[in-house]
Amino acid sequence: MRVNRILLSSALIVVAMVLQVSVLARLHLPGAVPDLLLLTVLGLALVYGHVGGALVGFGAGLLADLAPPADHAAGRYALVLCVIGYLAGLAKPDHGRLKSATGPMVVVVAAAVGTTLLYAGVGALVGDTAARHVGLTGLLFTAALYDLLLAPFVVPGVMFLARRADNDPLAAEAASSSKKTSDISSGWISAGTGLKVGGQRGALGGLKTKARTRTARVGRIKGVKRL
Repeated sequence: MRVNRILLSSALIVVAMVLQVSVLARLHLPGAVPDLLLLTVLGLALVYGHVGGALVGFGAGLLADLAPPADHAAGRYALVLCVIGYLAGLAKPDHGRLKSATGPMVVVVAAAVGTTLLYAGVGALVGDTAARHVGLTGLLFTAALYDLLLAPFVVPGVMFLARRADNDPLAAEAASSSKKTSDISSGWISAGTGLKVGGQRGALGGLKTKARTRTARVGRIKGVKRL
């Protein structure tokens, strides 16, 4: 990934993680907790594509695994968000721009349900059966509902920042200045000589013809024959 993508993704993920732990987790809503970290990963994946989405998802999940008050095995949420980020990146719109809100909303609902199922499935493999006691059906419904309500305030803003970060003003300015320099140079050459390449060749041919004519005249005057 590019340096600007890494910096922006890291900043957004840290901010999302802090807000989720300090604000959303303390609302004590019934069922699941609104997953601001997941929505941030989805917004970045819809701009960066499947590879960037997988990398961002893995980093965000690993941060969630290590940040307190994490009570699960490290790497569990990293695996889940890595898969979700990859799949969400496959739904990347053309040039990272949204034509309608339907596609991203479908991605959000599918990601919320898929994240809950994968997290519960990985937990079952490592012996964590907490999802069974809470109720998997209630978790799926509330996760999809909360994330869908929060998505319009998060995903478009994250995508906007990601697109702005991909525009490199220094590279664009350098390309523009080099183009202007080449235009100025070609214009200066044309204005200074007043000739094109084809015109220069014609002028050189005319000069050679005149030189031969003058040589022939001098030879006839002196009585010298030209071979």
